[in-house]
Amino acid sequence: MSSTLSAAQQKYEDAARAGWLYYVAGKTQDEIARQLHTSRQSAQRLVALAVSEGLIKVRLQHPVKRCMELASQLKEVFGLQQCEVVPSDADNPHSTAGLAQAGAAELERYLKGQHPRTVALGTGRILRACADELTALQCPQHNIVSLVGNIAHDGSASRYDVAVHVAERAGARHFPMPLPVIAPSEEDKQQWHNLPHVSNVRALALKADVAFVGIGHLGTVSPLHIDGFIAKDTLDNLETAGAAGEMISWIFDGQGQLIDSPINRCVTSMSLQDLAGTTIIGIAAGEEKIAAINGALKSGLLNGLITNEYTATRLLESSSQQSQSAE
Repeated sequence: MSSTLSAAQQKYEDAARAGWLYYVAGKTQDEIARQLHTSRQSAQRLVALAVSEGLIKVRLQHPVKRCMELASQLKEVFGLQQCEVVPSDADNPHSTAGLAQAGAAELERYLKGQHPRTVALGTGRILRACADELTALQCPQHNIVSLVGNIAHDGSASRYDVAVHVAERAGARHFPMPLPVIAPSEEDKQQWHNLPHVSNVRALALKADVAFVGIGHLGTVSPLHIDGFIAKDTLDNLETAGAAGEMISWIFDGQGQLIDSPINRCVTSMSLQDLAGTTIIGIAAGEEKIAAINGALKSGLLNGLITNEYTATRLLESSSQQSQSAE
């Protein structure tokens, strides 16, 4: 069998090597160019490719002063126990760059402990990216439990089921929530919750030491709609009712109050209100999620937040404007 690489494969080989030389070995782009027998411009592009394609993972270890100040203000304004703000791209208000690395680092802080822990997880794109950033570990003493079902009405599974991927990276036991996200009726929901294997997973989730959840926005580009869990007409009705966002498929308004709707009555996910005493950390950022994050923070259900500099600034501005309007 030939060991000759195709042009595309060779490009990735060179990018991986360039990324390693730059971020691990500390080489300059001129030094990388000499080692790879290419131009400085090509070396620069290879390093950029290594990062954009996830061939090398970068984490910020030194806290940025402005981000620390924003985190402290968010904790004070919203009564959070913990908060981390990562730098953001000033040219891209929709960027979530850096969130996955920060979320993975916080996850690892719990997973690296020797004492057995139960880590509960929601679902979504950001949390899945956190799972992909995790260092490979061997933590058989821990339990990883899902807070939310991952099956659509047509029986298809969500691509963003997070718990299984975290469990694989951590070498830990995995307890999925084997349910559709939305039950056809309240009666079906109750019957499913009473099934022994589902009841056991829910009981384990109630004992979680920490829970990580995404904060989703609503609208035609919302994950709940795109992934087939909520139809367009239902989405329109929710927006008319003042819906601002969702956490583990529970839909709330701008003040963090749950919307009285058939969807919320049939959501099979764990209720965050039931996780009293659990550290619940939300991970989200981006202009389109400002209203959702603001509502989630006002709900009082979160006691931790990981976001970025742009989003933190917007949240504080919004809170200040609302306070002034109330005076």
